[in-house]
Amino acid sequence: MDYESNGWIWEGVYYYPHLFGGLMLTAALLGLSTSYFTGVGVPSLPFLWSDSGIFHKKKHGKKRIRVYMDGCFDLMHYGHANALRQAKALGDELVVGVVSDEEIIANKGPPVLSMEERLALVSGLKWVDEVIANAPYEITEKFMNSLFNEHKIDYIIHGDDPCLLPDGTDAYALAKKAGRYKQIKRTEGVSSTDIVGRILSYVRDAKDCQDRNGTSLHGEPHKESESKGAQISQFLPTSRRIVQFSNGKGPAPNARIVYIDGAFDLFHAGHVEILRSARQLGDFLLVGIHTDQTVSENRGNQYPIMHLHERSLSVLACRYVDEVIIGAPWEVTKDMITTFNISLVVHGTVAENNSLLTGENDPYEVPKSMGIFRLLESPKI
Repeated sequence: MDYESNGWIWEGVYYYPHLFGGLMLTAALLGLSTSYFTGVGVPSLPFLWSDSGIFHKKKHGKKRIRVYMDGCFDLMHYGHANALRQAKALGDELVVGVVSDEEIIANKGPPVLSMEERLALVSGLKWVDEVIANAPYEITEKFMNSLFNEHKIDYIIHGDDPCLLPDGTDAYALAKKAGRYKQIKRTEGVSSTDIVGRILSYVRDAKDCQDRNGTSLHGEPHKESESKGAQISQFLPTSRRIVQFSNGKGPAPNARIVYIDGAFDLFHAGHVEILRSARQLGDFLLVGIHTDQTVSENRGNQYPIMHLHERSLSVLACRYVDEVIIGAPWEVTKDMITTFNISLVVHGTVAENNSLLTGENDPYEVPKSMGIFRLLESPKI
């Protein structure tokens, strides 16, 4: 049997002081008597006690805690990611249930994204270990028993915001009654409803901006501030939140660093897929997030829908991303390639601006001239 240094001795002193003292005294007397009369010492204490079961080294580690959290995860945003980050912190393995389209329609209304898209987004988060598709909206007794017995779930997690069924009852009542429920704090400043509101506002603004001379459809001068006003988010970024989302690890000395940039506005399943493809081309994926001004200049005044720090957190939450540049320049320069030791620059075939791939004001001119540029087929999701 293997022992780790003399830790078993101190464990014995702490947990069994009287027994340990008696054994030590007995061993000392035996050692004295046998060595005095025969010159033969007693065997070592570990040998004598190896079958006693008292000081056995634990062969099995601490039981891993499995936690479960579910949700619709429609129009996935950094608030969803932060909720799952908090849930993972309450255990060792996080299992996420993605509520079915039918259940969402019955309880909240039709989802914007399909089940396939929502599964791709949830699976792409760095804190998620397993995903259960078509989960029920309510934690029923049958489903709860399935979680406990089949999926070996220890606790069911939900945010501190109420989750009520159409009849007004708590969707997590049974989990709370079973004593297997834990609660996390809701992320303020963002919600799927808020994002839908922003989208609708931008659609309205776009219609008002149809006149190229800056006049609205009603003949009144269009004010840029009115359009930008809809973009004001209630989210207040902090360095602590960025650290929570970050891997906190830099590239290895000889790592192949791949760089990809973009707006990554309204982070979706296509973003997850192209980031996965980019990550497979190297050892470390560095993602550049363009500023709000850059996005507006190249996509239109009504963009981006999510501001820079919101978009950065969504990208950081992706399991394929190692680091981000918050406010990356539009043009990839030689100095930038040298500073970050970039080995390969990639970009999708669907660009932020259609003129990108024609050679006019090409932001990838430098990496192309260096032979380190590669186009990736943008996913059709």
